[in-house]
Amino acid sequence: MTDITPQREWIDRLVAFDTTSSKSNLALIEDVEAYLHGFGVDTFRVYDDEGTKANLYALVGPKVEGGVVLSGHTDVVPVEGQDWSTDPFQVTEKDGKLYGRGVADMKSFSAIALSLVPDMLAAGMKRPVIFALSYDEEIGLLGAPRMIAEIAERMPKPSSVIVGEPTNMKVIDGHKGIASFTVRVTGYTTHSSQTDRGVSAVEAAAKLITKISGMRERREAAADPSSPFDPPYSTMTVNVVRGGTQLNIMAGEAMFQWDMRVVPGDSREDIIAEFTDYARGIEAEMRAKAPGCRIEIEQISNAPSLAPHADNPAADLAKAITGLNSTDVVSYAAEAGQFQEAGFSVVICGPGSIDQAHQPDEFITLDQVKEGTMFIRRLIERLSA
Repeated sequence: MTDITPQREWIDRLVAFDTTSSKSNLALIEDVEAYLHGFGVDTFRVYDDEGTKANLYALVGPKVEGGVVLSGHTDVVPVEGQDWSTDPFQVTEKDGKLYGRGVADMKSFSAIALSLVPDMLAAGMKRPVIFALSYDEEIGLLGAPRMIAEIAERMPKPSSVIVGEPTNMKVIDGHKGIASFTVRVTGYTTHSSQTDRGVSAVEAAAKLITKISGMRERREAAADPSSPFDPPYSTMTVNVVRGGTQLNIMAGEAMFQWDMRVVPGDSREDIIAEFTDYARGIEAEMRAKAPGCRIEIEQISNAPSLAPHADNPAADLAKAITGLNSTDVVSYAAEAGQFQEAGFSVVICGPGSIDQAHQPDEFITLDQVKEGTMFIRRLIERLSA
C-alpha cells in the first residue's frame, strides 16, 4: 500500500494558504521557497506589475537539457456564496476523500511533487525536474506567460511539460483557447416617449449580444462531427448583463461580459475582429443620433488553445508512465496552450476530477492522491535512468 503521509501533509500545507485570486499568493510562494532552499535548490520569482503576486520556478537536479517541467497554478476561486460543510482552507478527510478549496484544482498535484523533492535528490536524477508555480490562472491565465518566457530563456531546454490540472490521471493533449471581454455601452437618456431623440444603451447591447449568439450558432451549424471536442465547435456566450435605471427612461448605460472557448484551428483574433467591426457599426448608428454615445470593449483574457499533435514527447511520456494507450481533449482552458505557444511539448495530466473544480465541498479521493504520487515516483525513475 502506498504511504501518502508526506503528500497529505503538503496538501494540508498548501490548502491552508488562502490564495483566492483576489489576494496575494506571496505567503505560499515564500513557504515553498524556504522549503526548496533547505535542500539547496535555487528559486526564481517572476512578479506581477504590482509586486503583490509572483510566479515561482526552480530546477531540482542537474542543470542539463531533457528535464520535465511540472506546472501548477497557486490561485483558487472564491468560496464566498458557496455552501461549504467544512472549513475550505483546512483539509478535512472523510470517507476516503480530502475536502478543501483547491484540493482538486489544483494544489494536490503541486503538493505531491513538492513532497517528493527529497526522493528526487536522493535518486541521482540524470535530468532535472523544473517546478513552475503560477498566479492568476483562474482569472484569465494571466500570470504564467512571464514565467514561461523566463524558463525558455534561462533554464536548460526541457523535453516535456506536464500541467497538473485534474484529469483523473488521464492524458490530455488538447484544450480550447479562451478570450473574455467586458463591453460598456453609453447611450443618450431621454423619456421613453421620445425614442426619436434618445439612444437606448440596453437596445444597443442587445444587438451586440445577438451578434455573439449568431457567431456561435454559425459555428455550431458548420461543426465537424469528427472533432474530439465537446461541443465540437467554438462557443461564445454572454452570462452577465446590467443596464438601465427605470422603465420609462431610455437607458443611458449598459454593460455585459462575454467569453469564447475556441477549438484549435479556429482563430480568436478573427472572432474578436468580427465582433469589434460589428460594434463599430452599431456605435456609428448611435452617434448619428447623439455624438456622445460610445461602445468600449475591454479584453480581460486571451489565451491560446492546446492543439493535439501526433509527435508529442510529453504525451508519449505521460502515456508510458500511466500505461494508457490514448489521449483525450477537454473544453476548458489551461496554461498548457501557453507553454505550447512558447515552443514546449506539453500535456495535461493530474490527480482529481475537473467536476470538483470551483464547487462547494471540493474534494479529491485518496486513491487519486495515490495515483498522482505513483506517477511522480515513476517520473523520477525515468529521469534517473
